[in-house]
Amino acid sequence: MYIPTYQDVQDAHARIKPYIHETPVLTSSFIDTMAGAEIYFKCENFQKAAAFKARGASNAVFGLSDAQAAKGVATHSSGNHGLCLSYAASRRGIPCTVVMPRTAPQAKKDAVRGYGGRVIECEPSTSSREAVFAEVLAETGAEFVHPYNDPRVIAGQATTSRELNAQVAGLTSVIAPIGGGGMVSGTCLTLSTIAPQIKIYAAEPEQADDAYRSFKAGHIIADDAPETVADGLKVPLKDLTWHFVQSHVSDILTVSEDEIVEAMKLIWKRMKIIVEASSAVPLAAILKNPQLFQGQKIGLIVTGGNVDLDKLPWMQG
Repeated sequence: MYIPTYQDVQDAHARIKPYIHETPVLTSSFIDTMAGAEIYFKCENFQKAAAFKARGASNAVFGLSDAQAAKGVATHSSGNHGLCLSYAASRRGIPCTVVMPRTAPQAKKDAVRGYGGRVIECEPSTSSREAVFAEVLAETGAEFVHPYNDPRVIAGQATTSRELNAQVAGLTSVIAPIGGGGMVSGTCLTLSTIAPQIKIYAAEPEQADDAYRSFKAGHIIADDAPETVADGLKVPLKDLTWHFVQSHVSDILTVSEDEIVEAMKLIWKRMKIIVEASSAVPLAAILKNPQLFQGQKIGLIVTGGNVDLDKLPWMQG
């Protein structure tokens, strides 16, 4: 297992610069007052393809040799990684195949196809996803770019916190949502190197809390098919992301479905920006744990904004 270094992060940032945005940091005095803390929202919902995963996908795609690239790339994804890999592949002019749960948001399936990617559907479980994907890989011979357990992907995601640390001085903590752990791992990789005084927290839905349980148990516990409104956070940790999580994360905080939806609505209402449910999980965790964050200067990574506008969670009844 190759563990990426901070040099890999610097190389990734230089490689992907033509294909990504340096995303803005926004604030809300209203939300700060509610939280009793200063929160700096690193808005990856404004990233190319509306998700931070454009960073890791672009690093993987543009790091391929011409011979590797000729066969295209493939992955399995509940949405954002797949559409971001399709985005990066389209920029390089190579094919991309994405295995997606049939229950994945239609907006994310449409986005994969919009970038020229091919969608193959599977059942909404990790076991089905991996079985169908094995068939795709055998058929295409494409380069597998794992959604998160890939050193190229983690180095790309790590550029987010590299930018954030340069944009906001004096952060005391950074919090990001956790599913498979790619963003959190990248955050650990960067901050443990350039700003080790900053505490790193991860936030997770109670209904998909395998990372929380893994963290408490000291080994990976994987759920096969959890159900949560935060569709981007249903996948389990793997060996590479677990390495970073157990080494550098201060704590993993869990929140209920109602708390996620309320935090999502709060961001939409007060900040006037579109974020998906997964991106609201960290704010929900801050508001749920005021004693932990009181008076702090917090970097909050808003991971994406790919939302099905016809199926908003507060419209479900």
